[in-house]
Amino acid sequence: MLKKITLATLLATSTFFSATVAEAEPREVRIASHVSALSPLHQQSTMFAEEIEKRLPGQFEFKLYPGGQLGKEKALVTNVKAGSIEMINVASGVMKLDKKLGLFDLPWLFTDREHVQRAMSGPLGQQVKARVEEKANVVVLGIYENGFRHVLNKVRAVSNPEDFKGLKIRVSGGKFRQNVFQQMGATPQKVAWTETFTALQTGVVDGAEAATYGFYEQKQYEAAKFLSLTSHVYTPSFLISSTAFWNSLTDEQKKVFAEVGQEITQKAYDGAAELEAKYFQDMKQFVEINDVDLNAFQEATRSSYDDYIKSQGDDWLKLVEDVK
Repeated sequence: MLKKITLATLLATSTFFSATVAEAEPREVRIASHVSALSPLHQQSTMFAEEIEKRLPGQFEFKLYPGGQLGKEKALVTNVKAGSIEMINVASGVMKLDKKLGLFDLPWLFTDREHVQRAMSGPLGQQVKARVEEKANVVVLGIYENGFRHVLNKVRAVSNPEDFKGLKIRVSGGKFRQNVFQQMGATPQKVAWTETFTALQTGVVDGAEAATYGFYEQKQYEAAKFLSLTSHVYTPSFLISSTAFWNSLTDEQKKVFAEVGQEITQKAYDGAAELEAKYFQDMKQFVEINDVDLNAFQEATRSSYDDYIKSQGDDWLKLVEDVK
C-alpha cells in the first residue's frame, strides 16, 4: 500500500510539475504593420513589447511583423477585427472605418507636432479612440504618430500654393486628397509606391507626397532635388488589439496592457520626431529642404473642409481649433 501511495504521489507531482511548466511558457503575440521597420510604427510596437516584458516578465513573446509581412493595411484591419491576429499597428486604413474619422484627411489641419499632441491628449483623442473601438469592435491601446506628409520633387522648391502649378505629383489616398492637389494646380498621378522611384527617374511624375520615412526607405531623394516640408496631412497611428485576444487576458494583464499603451505615448511622439530628424539629416546631402508658407496653404484649401462639415459636423474641428 505504501508503495502504491508513493507512486500515486509521484505521478501527481509529475503531472502538476508538467502543467506548471506548460503554464509558464510565454504566450506568442504578433504585432503586424503594413509599413517598414524604418517607420515610427515599428518603433512604437517595439516600445510597447519591451515595456510589457518589463512589467510582465516571461508571460508573452512578442513577434513583430513590419513591412506588410502579414498583409497590407486593409487586410490587417480586417484580420484584427475578425480576431485572427492579436495586434496591429496601422495608420490611414483606420480612417476608412468611419467617415467622421476622415478628419485626419483634411489638409493643413494641424500646425505642428505640438498642436497634434495637445489635441490628441484631450477630448479629441478620447472620442477618436471610442469611435474606432465602436466601429471595429476592437481595443485601441494607443494612438501615436505615423507623421506629417511632405512633398519631394525634382523641378522646384514648393513654398506656396502657386508652386504646385503644372507639377505631376504621385498622390496616395482617395479622391479627396487628389482634389486638394488639383485645387493648387498640380496633376495627381496614381503610381504604385514600389514604382515611384522609377517614375521619378523617367519623368512619369515630377514628385511624390509621403511621410518622411517613405522617401527615405525608397531612396527617392536620389531621384529628386527638393524636399518641401508641406506638412499637408497628419496621420496618427493606432496600436490595436483584437477583442478576442483582449478577452483572453487576465484582469492584471489587461490593466498592464492598457497602462503601457498610454504611458509610452510621449515616448512614441519623441521617437517619431527623432527618426524624422535623422532622416532629414541623411537626405540633406541629396536634396534642398525648405519650409513653406503654412497660412497660404491653409487659406487656399479651406473650402475643402465644407463637405466634411456638411456631413460630419464641426465638433471635432472645434476641438482642434481650441488647442491651437
